[in-house]
Amino acid sequence: MLPPPPRQPPPQARTARGSVRLQRAFLRGPLGVLRLLQLLAGAAFWITIATSKYQGPVHFALFVSVLFWLLTLGLYFITLLGKQELVPVLGSRWLVVNVAHDLLAAALYGAATGIMIDQTQRHSYCNLKNYRLPCAYHAFLAASVCGGLCLGLYLLSALYGCCRRYQGKEEVV
Repeated sequence: MLPPPPRQPPPQARTARGSVRLQRAFLRGPLGVLRLLQLLAGAAFWITIATSKYQGPVHFALFVSVLFWLLTLGLYFITLLGKQELVPVLGSRWLVVNVAHDLLAAALYGAATGIMIDQTQRHSYCNLKNYRLPCAYHAFLAASVCGGLCLGLYLLSALYGCCRRYQGKEEVV
């Protein structure tokens, strides 16, 4: 024989201590907006390079852009979800990690942009009015502009993080 059903509803499940919650302050704040712009400009940079015929040092520029696009995507979602404490060792220093990421990205995007500017100048012969053969000049020019934009955005977010750190704040938001 089965026991009678309970007369009161079962207790509500307690919310887990580490529940996922969107950090709306980050999403609307300067760093959240900068991260979204970095993701857009970085995607434009590597897609522009990847769709053209490239060789030589352009591989490094493509590597830098994809690497920092993925790292920025990871930082963005970890911060948006407020899960910094899940990152071993670095979670307690999240603002410093973000600044270090931004400074390294700015330095390597500077090198990648320099490479793309050099490649643009090397392919400038294709910019003639009646030149009919396929050429990567316009793709390299667009990638140079996107790379410069990425460089500026990463420098801005590093400056923002440094200002927050100087004000004595430990958190990104």
